[in-house]
Amino acid sequence: MGFYDTTNLYPDSSIGYLVKVCNQLGMAHLDRAFADEGLSAVHWSALISIHFGRAPTCAALARDLAHDKGAMTRMIDTLEQKGLVRRLRNDDDRRVIQLSLTPEGEAATLRCRDRVIACWNEWLTGWTHDEITTLIAQLQRLRATLETAAPCAA
Repeated sequence: MGFYDTTNLYPDSSIGYLVKVCNQLGMAHLDRAFADEGLSAVHWSALISIHFGRAPTCAALARDLAHDKGAMTRMIDTLEQKGLVRRLRNDDDRRVIQLSLTPEGEAATLRCRDRVIACWNEWLTGWTHDEITTLIAQLQRLRATLETAAPCAA
């Protein structure tokens, strides 16, 4: 027997809704935190993904951040114009364009990372270390489940 049924699926009990709203609220706060850098939270998400090597190409970055490839290309154009990202042709396959941070991009990414750390520490005030660790583990488990889930039957 599943957890949800017609008696308990409401926005404030829906995992999907709660995760979405938490993400939207956090991104809005981070947009304000990065305003003086001329960056948005979405820009920073791209920069930090490149920083950690999660997304060596624009297509990989779009997959990593669950964005449209066209929109991601336009965002990389913007970050490149700001002098934060550079595109380099792959020596082994000239069709592949590798993304990397410029020194300015690396510095901006790390400054914003420090702001993200401060924000999350503020938002999690009153949470125990165990509560935070448990939440992270549960979200990682949910992500893994969703990554391998078959399409839902109608």
